[in-house]
Amino acid sequence: MSEGARTALRGLGQTLMTLGVVVLLFCVYEVWVTGLVTAREQDRLRDDLAQSWAEPVQRPQPGQPEPVAYTAGDAFALLHVPSLEDYDPWVVVEGTSVAALRNGPGHIPGTALPGELGNVVVSGHRTTYGAPFERFGDLTEGHQVVLETREGWFTYTVRQTSIVSPRDVEVTYPVPGDPDAEPTERLLTLTTCHPKYSARQRLIVQAELTEATAREDGPPATLTGSG
Repeated sequence: MSEGARTALRGLGQTLMTLGVVVLLFCVYEVWVTGLVTAREQDRLRDDLAQSWAEPVQRPQPGQPEPVAYTAGDAFALLHVPSLEDYDPWVVVEGTSVAALRNGPGHIPGTALPGELGNVVVSGHRTTYGAPFERFGDLTEGHQVVLETREGWFTYTVRQTSIVSPRDVEVTYPVPGDPDAEPTERLLTLTTCHPKYSARQRLIVQAELTEATAREDGPPATLTGSG
């Protein structure tokens, strides 16, 4: 082999090693560093929730409009999934922008609020930024998801899961699949990327409200294990 060929091979090897290091650093950033960023924001959001829930509720005066419940980026609710062992509750934020989803799962603005008629829709990452929905592929019919808000505890029971195209936005309608229908059910839809490490499709978990209790009554039995 000529000296020129050996030099070219050495250069190719060094290039491949450099590319390998770059890919490794990128993976570390995507999985570990983004997780640290989200964990920090989750701590801040939990503090925000605790503070806001401790304050007295401000009721509007007669004739005044109802105040806006949530603004983009605000802590929205706590998401509990007792069906998944060792799943710590996540703070859900209002909004599903790129910036919002870096802080945790996001409630799609304009969809129902917990307990309301219609469809509460929450999206979250499955691999990066803490991967709040990493194990949602394990949810099946009968599993339960609880949204905790200032008003109370809302327990939704999973009735089906599906894989859809990112273009299939009808799953987020008040009546999934029918944009013109008036809602008669209280639903929760959870969306995340599928398969893992890809945005080619969406994993959809659909659940229906099966229990609602006031906050002062304490957590539902599905969270305390007393049921």
